[in-house]
Amino acid sequence: QVQLVESGGGLMQPGGSLSLSCAASGSIFSIKAMGWYRQAPGNQRELVATITSDGTTNYADSVKGRFTISRDNAKNTVYLQMNGLKPEDTAVYYCNAVISNWSMRRLEVWGQGTLVTVSS
Repeated sequence: QVQLVESGGGLMQPGGSLSLSCAASGSIFSIKAMGWYRQAPGNQRELVATITSDGTTNYADSVKGRFTISRDNAKNTVYLQMNGLKPEDTAVYYCNAVISNWSMRRLEVWGQGTLVTVSS
């Protein structure tokens, strides 16, 4: 069993910053990739940023230059530093991981989501 636990969401004014974290725990042999997705009311869930096991990153165009994804392999943790927040960043942010467990079974796991609200 694998679990992702997120933290760091909240309310921030436009132009402010927030940092999200997501820690993976459980039966993990390796983590192939981790990422962040978001979903606003009435919208589809969309990719925000991903990072692979070798450190390769990918960002949605809407967050490039403002958000930074990083990882701590020793802690099986991924972070999302969000700067220059805009109201359109308001959404529930979900952590995602692609994991191989100790039986070499591939798993895609989602966190519970954390709400980010950007408003004056």
